[in-house]
Amino acid sequence: MRQKQEITDIWTKLFPQFSGSSSTLQGRVKEMMVHSILMGLVPAGAKVPTSRALASALGLSRNTVSLALQVLVDKGFLIAAARSGLVVNGDILLGQAVQSSVPVPGPTDVQWEARLRSRARDQRNIVKPANWQDFAYPFVYGQFDHSLVPLRDWRACAHQALFAPAVRKWAQDHINRDYEPLLDQIQHRLLPARGIMAKRDEILVTAGAQMACYLLANVLLDRKTPVGIEDPGYPDARNNFMLRSDHVKSLPIDTDGLIASRAMAQCAYAYVTPSHQCPTTVTMPLTRRQEILAFAKKHDIVLFEDDHESELNFFGRPLPALKSLDTDGRVIYLGSLSKTLAHGLRIGYIVAPAELIRELRALRRLIIRHTPANNAHTASLFIAQGHHDAFIRKLNVTYRERRELLTRAFAKHLPQFHIMPSQGGSGAWIQGPAGLNSRALTESCAARSVLIEPGDIFFRKSSAASQSYLRLGYAAIPGNLIDAGVQELARAYAALQAPPGRQSGQRLYRTTPATAM
Repeated sequence: MRQKQEITDIWTKLFPQFSGSSSTLQGRVKEMMVHSILMGLVPAGAKVPTSRALASALGLSRNTVSLALQVLVDKGFLIAAARSGLVVNGDILLGQAVQSSVPVPGPTDVQWEARLRSRARDQRNIVKPANWQDFAYPFVYGQFDHSLVPLRDWRACAHQALFAPAVRKWAQDHINRDYEPLLDQIQHRLLPARGIMAKRDEILVTAGAQMACYLLANVLLDRKTPVGIEDPGYPDARNNFMLRSDHVKSLPIDTDGLIASRAMAQCAYAYVTPSHQCPTTVTMPLTRRQEILAFAKKHDIVLFEDDHESELNFFGRPLPALKSLDTDGRVIYLGSLSKTLAHGLRIGYIVAPAELIRELRALRRLIIRHTPANNAHTASLFIAQGHHDAFIRKLNVTYRERRELLTRAFAKHLPQFHIMPSQGGSGAWIQGPAGLNSRALTESCAARSVLIEPGDIFFRKSSAASQSYLRLGYAAIPGNLIDAGVQELARAYAALQAPPGRQSGQRLYRTTPATAM
């Protein structure tokens, strides 16, 4: 009886720790029990409390607890013992190492710093708070508004992916092959929408466009390869190139995007974001696209086209991709579903000549073999059944409304800030007054539960001029909060302009720990 009470006390204390780990109470109870058994908190052979007693202690219905206990019996964690009720099955621990035999780590003479051949951790990265959802006004880029996600449609596709015929297709090891149903949708639905026709052996699925940059950098670049990237531009692409090459060049941009410049003429490769330039969001017009292609041909440059947020277009149809205009085989195309479906899904793809794809595929195999086929199957159904197109239409309407709300809010509360005009996307590039310290403003905003991003990280070198820029995303913040959020931003800016000793504000939200993105 005493042992049952001890187990009840353990589970009563543990249960609150599993408050967000499962969507159902029964799932939380099961997870808590499994954890306590495998971690040795409840010993083998221990008698388990009755469902009635445990339900009373946890404040749950008896039916919920009874179902959880029955599942653990079915899985072999608990067994029914004569005249003892349920007890913990000792055999379930046979696959666990004996914890008492683990040695206590001591000091080491291994000099890890001297052994490192890569310094990726020292690179400048975009840093965002891991707790961004705790902010009242999250103007964070690259996240999502859960209220917009078509959960019912995605859930239906995920359910279909668990039918036996589907499982037999995706659960196998595909070695280095891509999942055929997703390839079908990329080849016949996504690429034609961008004006691109590609053969199956010219497509490789990646874990997002960022992985595509990594693969290309490792296959095509060495220390002496000159490669260019827009400045300001995408930091993760720049960092990937800088890990491989000592000759990463900054390429100038204007209000039409990348400029055909002398610096670009010196490059073997150039990275470009024509649909919505990262981070300024400007769309490269057709005449500039044709100019860039002609310039690349003249100077024997291969272009890495990151078709960043091409689907998010507010006015009419999007312009054709550079790849669709390329008649000389000079454009390597990088696409992604992450910015639309879900950022955590990590599905992207490369379109390139077959001989290059073969080499990229071989390198990918050494890293992850192939991307997760279960996600690929669900995504392929989501696209094939029209959910993706319907979702894009919804996003475009919503983001256009939010962009207008943001523009009006700045005109009202911060007219001295200039928002770069944009034809689409999920973020705004904003230039503040001369002398603005965007990092200080970011800190001041965080104290008011407003999350914004300083813009200097997008420039090759941080300077006083680059410090005046901000990037605000509107994908994650509901439209009805935008005006109030900008008003708080204006108060934070006013506090920075106040004479020393008269500034006010108290930090309400921690901005650490942070995750690099």
